[in-house]
Amino acid sequence: MRTLFLQAPSYDGFDGGAGARYQMRREVRSFWYPTWLAQAAALVPDSKLVDAPPHRLSFADIAPYARQYDLLVVHTSSPSFLSDVKTAEAMKELNPGLKIGLIGAKVAVQPQESLEASRAIDFVGRNEFDYTIKEVAEGRDLGKIVGLSYRNADGIVVHNSDRAILEDMDALPFVTPVYKRDLVVENYFGGYLKHPYISFYTGRGCKSRCTFCLWPQTVGGHRYRVRSVGHVIEELTWAKTAFPQVKEFFFDDDTLTDNLPRVEALAKEIGKLGLTWSCNAKANVPYETLKVMKDNGLRLLLVGYESGNQQILYNIKKGMRVDVARRFTKDCHDLGIVIHGTFIVGLPGETKETIEETIRFAQEVNPHTIQVSLAAPYPGTFLYNQARENNWLHHEDEELLTDLGTQIAPISYPHLSHTEIFDSVEAFYKRFYFRAPKIAAIVGEMVRSPEMMKRRLREGVEFFRFLRERRDLAG
Repeated sequence: MRTLFLQAPSYDGFDGGAGARYQMRREVRSFWYPTWLAQAAALVPDSKLVDAPPHRLSFADIAPYARQYDLLVVHTSSPSFLSDVKTAEAMKELNPGLKIGLIGAKVAVQPQESLEASRAIDFVGRNEFDYTIKEVAEGRDLGKIVGLSYRNADGIVVHNSDRAILEDMDALPFVTPVYKRDLVVENYFGGYLKHPYISFYTGRGCKSRCTFCLWPQTVGGHRYRVRSVGHVIEELTWAKTAFPQVKEFFFDDDTLTDNLPRVEALAKEIGKLGLTWSCNAKANVPYETLKVMKDNGLRLLLVGYESGNQQILYNIKKGMRVDVARRFTKDCHDLGIVIHGTFIVGLPGETKETIEETIRFAQEVNPHTIQVSLAAPYPGTFLYNQARENNWLHHEDEELLTDLGTQIAPISYPHLSHTEIFDSVEAFYKRFYFRAPKIAAIVGEMVRSPEMMKRRLREGVEFFRFLRERRDLAG
């Protein structure tokens, strides 16, 4: 079947790709690659991938595709679901014969509800959907495709048996050729990554049990399954030639450092290629491993600190100690490894005092840049079930977004209102960035690089616009 893979138009600046830990408009414009869509597209010959938000495509831009393809596969999420359904309905209206399916965490955990949302949706691919979608595109009998939920000829929703998780990760084709064919890499930004950058996965799954984390609980699972080092290096070698303009490669595995011997072996091979790279890491990597990584091209680690309060880390099953995180961060600073730290406010156990403790912790460990998110109870996560059971949900709206596409504070507690949680984000950012040493560091970075000056000025304008929009919403 002629197959179109689509990340549909949404809010201006909406980052909904499967690499996005939170699907939303951010304080500074950023876009992650639609790697999960690209992986499925790589399995379907002559398919096409359209990632609308980063390429600023409207529905009018994608509408002509409705009659050019037999199969449309849309990546969706809880925040974008209603908008994605409208896109599916509009495409079906243009071509009633177009078969339309949805993939992503939302439909993986709510296949029945997702199909019942609209007659325009013919099927959903659950969990790891790569080969499920491949078989649909091959025109196989839907009733015999494992991992699929679909609407049969009588309009009845049928759920086929689950598909076994993929064990041989080397069996998957490279995603970067799909990027080369269908995407403009310069349209992808990360506030803390060199530009342009490329990201992809070297493995799936995460052994950590963080109660809020979406992907391991819905799609990837808790067992880290990896590609061989040789397979990853082959793709990097290809991409290095195909994208000479790319300045950094980011490995989007939930936690690349879950397997220390492998990450050291991978680093040593990357070092031979002379590439700059970065990855997600837990704040417990030993100094010796960090040094091997740094000596072989590692520039930055994206570290999920979440909170500076030990009890909250216990509450969310982070499996991390604050004192270990301090030592790890000092090691990174000593080695010259840049850190982008991520924090979450509003997690179970949060109080005004713990928010203050986390802000002070962030100032103390002093990552180069930070992202502060609101606790988001996505369906399918332990946090979502916990919030419903304890009546913590201030908003039953599962979109988790404002009308502008920015995060709401959906959780509130008897001792801490959703408004206090929402307002703490702005206070967190201001107290972290509006410090003399941090301002001096940013200015120094800008003075040393005209390119960085241009970039930081743009990001500054976006950041202050973000703060203004938040104040308007709160007011």
